[in-house]
Amino acid sequence: MDEIGKFFFDGTIAAAVLPFLFEGFLVTLQLSVLTILFGLALGLALACARAYGIMPLNLLIVAFVDILRSLPALVILICIYFVLPEYEIRIDAYWATVLTLGLVLAAFSEEIFWAGITSVPKGQWEGGLSTGLTFTQTLFYIVLYQAVQMVIPPLTNKTISITKNTALASVVSVSELLNQASSQQALYANPTPLTVAALFYLAVFAPLVVLSRHIESRYAVKR
Repeated sequence: MDEIGKFFFDGTIAAAVLPFLFEGFLVTLQLSVLTILFGLALGLALACARAYGIMPLNLLIVAFVDILRSLPALVILICIYFVLPEYEIRIDAYWATVLTLGLVLAAFSEEIFWAGITSVPKGQWEGGLSTGLTFTQTLFYIVLYQAVQMVIPPLTNKTISITKNTALASVVSVSELLNQASSQQALYANPTPLTVAALFYLAVFAPLVVLSRHIESRYAVKR
């Protein structure tokens, strides 16, 4: 058992690869933050735009959401990074990853936000409009606040799920955590770098899970 334990976690190798994995950890952290900010902001904006009931716009939003929810994130990343250059559109690998994951998160979060908006009782809309508020003011001051509270649990779960796909950046040679760990694992012919990488992933996502639970318990609508 000692030999097996040392094979999967060799202290000497762990110390040697730590600087490289920490560098990858910072890249993964940056990718995660940018994905969350971009994806949630775009998803909320699309859900709000859909609330105006402009049919051509709504059809485009639904098509965007359905297509991105249907395709694997890896396929989207490959299309953005490898196919778009054929049409003279070149995006850096790092930003291609952010764009891919952000768009996927936006598609899912739009549906979640939209479900919350449509769940707000019609009387809330009527009450806001009857006081002299415009449609936009009613949406942002009355409806949206209640809608977001109702969808916090599924929204946080989906955000964490999609953000973990930052590992896909290794496919386009972004030096994120998995990419660095795989390189070091091949160099030392030992899985210790992957074990250390797993601990780094825990350091990123365990606090995010705890934070999501805190947000749910504090702000989510109690049913």
